[in-house]
Amino acid sequence: MAKLILQGSNLTQQTVQEINAEVKGKSKHFETYSQIELTRSVNQDQLNQLRQNYAFDINQIPDSFSGAQAKLLVTDMDSTLINIECVDEIGDFLGIKKKISRITEAAMQGDIDFETSLSKRVALLAGLETTVLERVYNERLNLNPGAELLIQILKQRNIKVALVSGGFTYFTDRLKTRLKLDYSLANTLEKNDEKLTGKIAGTIVGAQTKADLLIKLTKDLNIKPSQTIALGDGANDLAMMKEAGLSIAYHAKPTVQQQALTALNHTGLEGVLGLLETEQT
Repeated sequence: MAKLILQGSNLTQQTVQEINAEVKGKSKHFETYSQIELTRSVNQDQLNQLRQNYAFDINQIPDSFSGAQAKLLVTDMDSTLINIECVDEIGDFLGIKKKISRITEAAMQGDIDFETSLSKRVALLAGLETTVLERVYNERLNLNPGAELLIQILKQRNIKVALVSGGFTYFTDRLKTRLKLDYSLANTLEKNDEKLTGKIAGTIVGAQTKADLLIKLTKDLNIKPSQTIALGDGANDLAMMKEAGLSIAYHAKPTVQQQALTALNHTGLEGVLGLLETEQT
């Protein structure tokens, strides 16, 4: 049976009842979200209209996905798990943040392919001292709201967490250790004499690599794709989203919001728990 999950600071019992009457469902209230069981699914036009009318997240969970059966979350890093695009902030130390940000934005919107965009951006960093990476991590990188709570509860539920990024291992490795994540995969910045060469060492981790990791982990963990969740914000997350049982666009670019099964625009990362029908504790 399809269901709607409603959550966000502006959610009230009155607004739940209004939506419930419109979709002719049966509502249940929980501490951090509300659920409306549907006798039939709402179509995308109706869902979009509801989202325009109310200032909280409204998502339809597909019949094929059960939060109780979820075993793996694969999440993007930049602007998803964390608050920044690391490559943009690295570029700021060279005074070229705006130039790099324009390329980043084009890639996240899907206007240029990710691999080309990353090569262009990394080339602009040639000659930068690697100590800048530490400064970006310590001075500019913060977890997005709800990240620690989300991971804590996923661990309690024995749901594995993989951090996969078109960004850099310098940051994913530290976040993996800090948050005790199960897996991580990202690009390695090539360096020489403690300076960046402007190249990536090895094959670029792009959109298909992210999808391939999700597929590999389902096999390694002996789980079904329907038991996986993919979380991201940019066009290079779409391939892995298509492989997952539940895809979540997190404060994402329009092209991602249009293609993901669900979207979080009003909550922090704790909103993922609502989509899994799990209370925040």
